[in-house]
Amino acid sequence: MRVVVAGASGVIGTALTPVLRAAGHEVIRLVRRPAAAADERSWDPDAGVIADGALDGVDAVINLCAVDTTAERWTPSFKAALLSSRVVPTRVLADAVAAHGVPALLNSSSVAYYGDTGDRVIDESAPAGAGFLAEMDRDREEACKPASDARVVLLRTGIVLSPTGGLLGQLRPMVAWGAGGRMGTGRQYLSWISLADEVAAIRFALEQQDISGPLNLSGPQPVTNAEMVRSLGQLLRRPTPWVYPAWLLRLFAGELADAGALTGQRAYPMP
Repeated sequence: MRVVVAGASGVIGTALTPVLRAAGHEVIRLVRRPAAAADERSWDPDAGVIADGALDGVDAVINLCAVDTTAERWTPSFKAALLSSRVVPTRVLADAVAAHGVPALLNSSSVAYYGDTGDRVIDESAPAGAGFLAEMDRDREEACKPASDARVVLLRTGIVLSPTGGLLGQLRPMVAWGAGGRMGTGRQYLSWISLADEVAAIRFALEQQDISGPLNLSGPQPVTNAEMVRSLGQLLRRPTPWVYPAWLLRLFAGELADAGALTGQRAYPMP
């Protein structure tokens, strides 16, 4: 297939592109600057502009655009940037998919869509939850609606475990330095997925024409925060005795502490 990838320079996109090419697919990367390579096409989602011909003959668009929620403290302006980084590119791409008759749109989302679910087991049939992260994912998925005539897959991704960044990139140095420990009660669930499995799942959803709608991309066994930290400590052969109370996390991380570190989803993919 001929596939356009937006957000190709991120952790997932960087890993996905060579895998798709190795499988025989042609990959066109959308870049927010003048195109400098044969496989690049420029676009400006804030202006609603995509280079002429970028979607000609394209079989699918994969949208991975999103600013990292942990990149900064959650000020009102940064929260607005988080929302815009998800909704605006999605809307632009959904409109383009509809206008060009592209058969499929695979759009990034997350299991945060379900809100804080405690220890309740949830799958793709669960409704949207409450809170900023859940509402942001709901808005991002709503922005796909212009492409409703296409096959739309909503990639509700768990915590992606990659040695190059994300949660593991933050936790690993702490544990290695002997500062590892649970956050709050430690009972909040993490629906995780390895980077390799994330990429394989996206490729599977791309190639299987009968897949559409929400798709939880998560491992078969969510773990609690305490279990995650303990397992990493065992792997690195370091103790993880510390407890980081909720008040301390709120002091350093602000609203993100309650929205992310102290809450979670026990989400499973449908069998």
